[in-house]
Amino acid sequence: MFGFDIFVLALLVLFVIIVIAAVKIVPQGYNYTVERFGRYTRTLVPGLSLIIPFIDRIGRKLNMMEQVTNVPSQEVITRDNAMVRVDGVAFFQVLDAPRASYEVTDLERAILNLTMTNIRTVMGSMDLDKLLSERDEINHRLLKVVDDATHTWGVKVTRIEIKDIEPPRDLVDAMARQMKAERDKRAAILEAEGERQSEILSAEGSKQAQILAAEGRREAAYRDAEAREREAEAEAKATHMVSQAINKGSVQAINYFVANNYVDALKELAAADNQKVLLMPLEASSVIGAIAGVSEIAREAFGDSKKESKPRGGRSGGSVPSA
Repeated sequence: MFGFDIFVLALLVLFVIIVIAAVKIVPQGYNYTVERFGRYTRTLVPGLSLIIPFIDRIGRKLNMMEQVTNVPSQEVITRDNAMVRVDGVAFFQVLDAPRASYEVTDLERAILNLTMTNIRTVMGSMDLDKLLSERDEINHRLLKVVDDATHTWGVKVTRIEIKDIEPPRDLVDAMARQMKAERDKRAAILEAEGERQSEILSAEGSKQAQILAAEGRREAAYRDAEAREREAEAEAKATHMVSQAINKGSVQAINYFVANNYVDALKELAAADNQKVLLMPLEASSVIGAIAGVSEIAREAFGDSKKESKPRGGRSGGSVPSA
């Protein structure tokens, strides 16, 4: 009886071992490969799975989630012989568990070395200025090259990002001086452009002012000519009237004309700025005669008016006293 209990217990232990060996639980985000006598047979997906104990065994346990690996810092020589230190980060995801397990040894290390090699290749074909300003293009070229190379491994490289590009200190100082010189150049160009625009605007303003002044002078000359023309017309009309009066036998008209011009000439001589003392011989009888002629003309004019007003109103006007 004692021996039978031991046998039953041994069978129970063997059964538990067989169950444990046959039942496999795969966590979410992982895939297990199954090998039978060392050869791949199938892949276990997340959940509860059964295998043949002692014949099948779990080969590789692969993480099917997107993974990230840091690319260590390395020195790269650019096309223009500048030495820079570069590091980055790579993101990848296993899409085919059997190929990722049996097509390459140490998948993560292979992706890392491939990425570092292509960083040197891509960045070494570019100048330093382009290297610093076109990081997106570098990332795109690296992603394309590395993803094409890892496609046969059942892996999808989703992103490769360059984290830091560190040029030597002397190059950084040279670039700072170059940037300062470029900004000083642009500032000088903008200042010169501003002065140019200011001079252009000043010239335009001066031009407009000269045009307006010329138009004003032209208008003033036109007005002066018109005034002289009207003055000449009035003078001609007065001369014509005096000539008519002389033809009719009126001597007082010529006396008035001569006296008026005589008095105007004296007034201009007296009003001249360069004349302080005026000494000239004057014949009193000539002046008195001229004034008498003017008085006679006025007497005749007012006498004619009196004769014309008597028949109309019957009232007589005042008389002009004789000089």
